Amino acid sequence: MIKVLIVDDDFMVAKVHSGFVRQTPGFEVVGVAHTGAQAVIEARRLMPDLVLLDIHLPDISGLELLHQLREAVPELDVLVISAAREVDTVRRALRGGIVHYLMKPFSGDDLRERLEHYRRSYGSLDSSKSTAEQADVNRVFGLGGTARPLPKGFSTETLSLVEDLLRKAGADLSATEAADALGTSRVSARRYLEYLVEEGRAAVQLRYGGIGRPERRYKGLG
Repeated sequence: MIKVLIVDDDFMVAKVHSGFVRQTPGFEVVGVAHTGAQAVIEARRLMPDLVLLDIHLPDISGLELLHQLREAVPELDVLVISAAREVDTVRRALRGGIVHYLMKPFSGDDLRERLEHYRRSYGSLDSSKSTAEQADVNRVFGLGGTARPLPKGFSTETLSLVEDLLRKAGADLSATEAADALGTSRVSARRYLEYLVEEGRAAVQLRYGGIGRPERRYKGLG
């Protein structure tokens, strides 16, 4: 579960944003702060994974607070949610290493989309992995989206079936196991599985044992 701290000077806005986060699977709101000073205290106390940060706060600019929060919790990620539209503000926020900048007003779906992207992309770079694949890095920088055309010979229907199989399996699957369940060839199943890995919608692990190359095992991320 990804722990989220909401930082916004408006009590009602913070409450609405908290509701949006709670409706997104995989996220929980662990605290709310309405000033920069309170945000630093809560960050140290709660050790959140992600902060939803407003730029306009009564005691400090969110851009300055961003660095203080990182000093308090070095591994902290920050998603800016603000009415500030000045290009210089956006540029400074980006240089500060934020994961996204969402302008107010926005809908619950807008925030949910950013949160789900964060979970898929940054989750692939968790500390359990000693090395990163290029696909992992691509997802973080927005190059692993699903907007690109499907590979030649792919169908959206089969892709949905493969993804649904991974989601419902409850455990990792090999390409052979997926092919048997779907009634397709192993080669075809593996192509779809590898595509989902590239898109950040599935993960792959190697299982060692026996003779020959290690077996690739796939697991859905949704």
